[in-house]
Amino acid sequence: GFFQSYAVEVEVKDASNATCLYANWMMRFLITYETNSSDYKNTTLNLSSSVTHDGSLCGNDTQAAVLAVQFGEGHSWSVNFTKTDETYQGDFITFTYNTNDTAVFPDAKRKGPITIVAKDTMHPVQLNNVFVCHNTDFFEAENVTQIFWNVTVQAFVQNGTIGKNESRCRADTPTSAPTVPPTIANVTTASTTTLSPAPTTAPKPVENPDIGNYSLKSGNKTCFLATLGLQLNVSQDKPLLININPKTTSADGTCGNTTATLKLNDGNSTLIGF
Repeated sequence: GFFQSYAVEVEVKDASNATCLYANWMMRFLITYETNSSDYKNTTLNLSSSVTHDGSLCGNDTQAAVLAVQFGEGHSWSVNFTKTDETYQGDFITFTYNTNDTAVFPDAKRKGPITIVAKDTMHPVQLNNVFVCHNTDFFEAENVTQIFWNVTVQAFVQNGTIGKNESRCRADTPTSAPTVPPTIANVTTASTTTLSPAPTTAPKPVENPDIGNYSLKSGNKTCFLATLGLQLNVSQDKPLLININPKTTSADGTCGNTTATLKLNDGNSTLIGF
């Protein structure tokens, strides 16, 4: 079914009632969870019409700013921001979903709140600039895909006045418009279409990627095996080739009766799922 996703607006003020942190955005979560019959289901968690922002903090030169929201039946999301003398950026995102919410997680095997922490991919923004990203951006952490769009945020607001200069995300272009919020069925299409067109000729890699051996266990039995070399060709502002190093790459994931997922993390926030 389709669930309404609401925009969230949070304005945090300091002791003098001056705005110190402002954000307006939309987000959605695609979550894979295990049922009592040991198979895996996909579900969509959207923001409700009633959102609180307890725990949000202004931050200062020595303390991170925190944007925190709570919604629905025991779900919460937060991001902390750090700053230098010239810039600020998102640091870590913490998301907690509660599988006791039977409307979203019917027949969930694991009950109660589940928390995941992921590194924020937001690039540094000049102080007193507003970070804006209309197009869809998303990333995966464990069994959750976090999806964001129509984002406007400024941390460490100076003199209580929101900045007039914008720092746009890479997915936006001067002619871009807000994208259609993705669903489980179209998240791949929605994400790939926000990238810039690939160059006609990509630079050749200096060397081939090393071969890695990866495996998963279910109990004491191996349930997933992979032997492969991995190279990413990322086309954004300019082509970028990345070899995945098996010596620094860890494997995790899940094996079910009908599906299995292998996820590789190279220690530099690069996550690839099969």
